[in-house]
Amino acid sequence: QVQLVESGGGLVQVGGSLTVSCAASGRDSDIIGMAWYRRSPGKQREFLAWLTILGHKKYADSVKGRFTISGDIRANAVSLEMNNLKPDDSAVYYCNAATQRYGLGSVGSPYWGQGTQVTVSS
Repeated sequence: QVQLVESGGGLVQVGGSLTVSCAASGRDSDIIGMAWYRRSPGKQREFLAWLTILGHKKYADSVKGRFTISGDIRANAVSLEMNNLKPDDSAVYYCNAATQRYGLGSVGSPYWGQGTQVTVSS
């Protein structure tokens, strides 16, 4: 399977915007959806948003209205536009892909990126 690589993380001020992106090292036709998660120190991994190959989207309540997921699942690429960022949004952001075998967020899935750090300063 392909490797997922995130990019676009960095330091941003409160209220600012940032877009993180995820792309596969190749093209995997088994991928049927892609999602974003994040993990902050001392907290559990948190689901943020997902996009299916049919174009369906879902957001966590904590980011609804502030974050927008977009991408081309057939090209194995997805981005997350983040607006009105808050200090609590500081975390490592991970890209994840789903296939028929591995559902979104599967712990044992090989379809996880290495993560990209987002830090929101106050």
